[in-house]
Amino acid sequence: MPASPKTFHVKSFGCQMNVYDGERMAELMAAQGLSTTEDAAAADLVVLNTCHIRERATERVYSEIGRLRKEAGEQGRKPMIAVAGCVAQAEGAEIVRRAKVDVVVGPQAYHNLPDLVAKAAAGEAALDTDMPIESKFAHLPGRRKVNPSAFLTVQEGCDKFCTYCVVPYTRGAEVSRSFSAIVDEAKALVDAGAREITLLGQNVNAWNDADDRGLHGLIRELDRIPGLHRIRYTTSHPNDMTQGLIDAHRDVESLMPFLHLPVQSGSDRILKAMNRQHSRDSYMRVMDRVRAARPDIALSGDFIVGFPGETEQDFADTLSLVDAMGHAQAFSFKYSPRPGTPAATMADQVPPEVMDDRLQRLQAALNRDQHAFNLASVGRTCTILLERRGKLPGQMLGKSPWLQSVHLIGDHQIGDLVEVELVAAGPNSLTGQAKVKAAA
Repeated sequence: MPASPKTFHVKSFGCQMNVYDGERMAELMAAQGLSTTEDAAAADLVVLNTCHIRERATERVYSEIGRLRKEAGEQGRKPMIAVAGCVAQAEGAEIVRRAKVDVVVGPQAYHNLPDLVAKAAAGEAALDTDMPIESKFAHLPGRRKVNPSAFLTVQEGCDKFCTYCVVPYTRGAEVSRSFSAIVDEAKALVDAGAREITLLGQNVNAWNDADDRGLHGLIRELDRIPGLHRIRYTTSHPNDMTQGLIDAHRDVESLMPFLHLPVQSGSDRILKAMNRQHSRDSYMRVMDRVRAARPDIALSGDFIVGFPGETEQDFADTLSLVDAMGHAQAFSFKYSPRPGTPAATMADQVPPEVMDDRLQRLQAALNRDQHAFNLASVGRTCTILLERRGKLPGQMLGKSPWLQSVHLIGDHQIGDLVEVELVAAGPNSLTGQAKVKAAA
């Protein structure tokens, strides 16, 4: 292990908030004079920014540590390894004991990463899983050059305490960043090259401030930033979909017609056991109001199958909700117990083979609806934001206002806003034919 690392690599797992956190940790290390490298095995310092949501997340971290050490060892190297994020928060000193890593830092303390790396290089203990009252964001460096579509965390933590979820324990209570800090960072992102910003939070639509401006007020302020063409937000809770936010979907042109609103189950009995605090009917009524305000809204969601006690009738209720809502996109998962959560010790755990069968049936229905949504988009004219180059010569890939992947051939650059006609659709993407380049 080098006494003082010169190069680093950050690998992030899981949600968009982890992507944002990974970017900020990279900026922290770059501000210390370290150079980034795409080859983890060749880096002096490797930061594994972990997620605790997925099944067997902890074991996967240990597996990744072992794989990294093997690959680095084949090059005669022994990198410093830092474990960050939610697994670091949940496991704490156990990771140091079991995996002999050099640094462990939780998601609310990663602004201390440079100091922890310096301690580790000096042979001192380097573990920080505190959840400090002061905002970590005030200790982070200014934003550097970013991609055309950028993430911006505005809210962290959760007070909902769904019975299956570890977020309240790994991210802490709901905290909203200040209005001015968010606006300033958004302006810095636009100055650094962003044309679209996605506002992030565990319950992003719970964001608020002392002036009770709500997420809709924040969005309306961001809409005034010159050069910011698109605004999105994720992830939302049905109980925090205020009328003001719904009205913003009607009024704010830069707010894209896409809403990720997890429902998790179509069964009221299971929703109550999950402590979701909404019902099937209340969810559908919220979506009726959203669609009245923005008829072309694309709905995305999350679903869990096999929650403890879920019967075939409960699952049938989920399928019927899917049929009624017509999701443009969705994420679906088998329930997996998280240590320390109430659901982990509930009776009537569903057998794995039953969960597998239900997940396949659910995903078939969701894939059907996604393909149908894409097919219905053929013939539309819209503006796409080009984010990267495709595999074919001259091919570019971007996103539609409805967050669909669109590819086209033409003389364009990353970051261009291009008006296209959507001419063909597949299950996961569409083909666009450029009309005229939108004004910059």
